[in-house]
Amino acid sequence: MTQRPVSDERRPANDGRRVSARNRAALIAAAREIYAECGLDAPLSAIARRAGVGQGVLYRHFPDRAAVATAVLDENVGRIERAAAAPGADIASVLGVLTWHQTRSAALINILHADGAAGGSGIPAYASALSGRVERALRAHLPDDHRLAATKDDLMIAVAMVSGAVTGPTRELREHRALAAWRLLGVEVGPVRPFDGEEGGQPPLD
Repeated sequence: MTQRPVSDERRPANDGRRVSARNRAALIAAAREIYAECGLDAPLSAIARRAGVGQGVLYRHFPDRAAVATAVLDENVGRIERAAAAPGADIASVLGVLTWHQTRSAALINILHADGAAGGSGIPAYASALSGRVERALRAHLPDDHRLAATKDDLMIAVAMVSGAVTGPTRELREHRALAAWRLLGVEVGPVRPFDGEEGGQPPLD
């Protein structure tokens, strides 16, 4: 017996939610790629195009640029936080994970450089919040006698200085420049690596 196609009215109610979830995941993946390449000034229209959706779909999920950036960078910052919470973590190992993310995300560099250079003033609240989470993760392992603990501002000023040095067309060059900057600051950094063994660029979406 030939089955007739199921009409739109008879589709399972969660089909719309599945499509919505797929669109959101595609938008975050596209934004992560574009922000990694171009930083936070990239147009939102470019993100929608790369995700294969219209700008109206983007705005249904993310009402403004801050919401997109927060969704993208939350994973980077979360992995730095988890590295800080791992057994046996110390300031050098957490700086190594931070440096790995710096060499792969122009958007993260934008936030850390702006916040550290401006001392937390004059930058968007979402950027300051993300930078503050990075700072707390680092301070959890910063010994009182560490050279970055001399004053309350030294830590994030140093992070901003390294972020400013992370330039170049290849990850290898960016990593070389980052490590050179830490060395010139007299700061020991552990292996430059992702956390949780994610070796292939940005961590996968859930």
